[in-house]
Amino acid sequence: MKESVVLCILFVAAGTGHFVRPDVFERIVPPGVPAREAVLLSGAAEIVGGLGLLSPTTRRAAGAGLIALLLAVWPANLWMALNANAFEGIPPWLVWARVPLQLPLIWWVWRVTRPNARSV
Repeated sequence: MKESVVLCILFVAAGTGHFVRPDVFERIVPPGVPAREAVLLSGAAEIVGGLGLLSPTTRRAAGAGLIALLLAVWPANLWMALNANAFEGIPPWLVWARVPLQLPLIWWVWRVTRPNARSV
């Protein structure tokens, strides 16, 4: 299976989760940010970006958008880690594991969508 398809499935599934269980994602939105709107907007961006990975004509733009999204939500992951005690039922190590996880995901999106990428 092509990596672009795998990434599409990952982002569409994650984005769909934002609509199916927005309450789960709203918990990690830092104070001062409208939680419901942020969750629904980021979920829609994940779905649109994921689907954009499927077409060679939209793949680069989708990659740029997904990388921007991953960078934009990274502060929420850091906020969650710094406030891990507020997230009962989630082991602190798992909360902290999300923080550096963004880097390989950003790299993967970049690698699949960079200008000279072969069709992967």
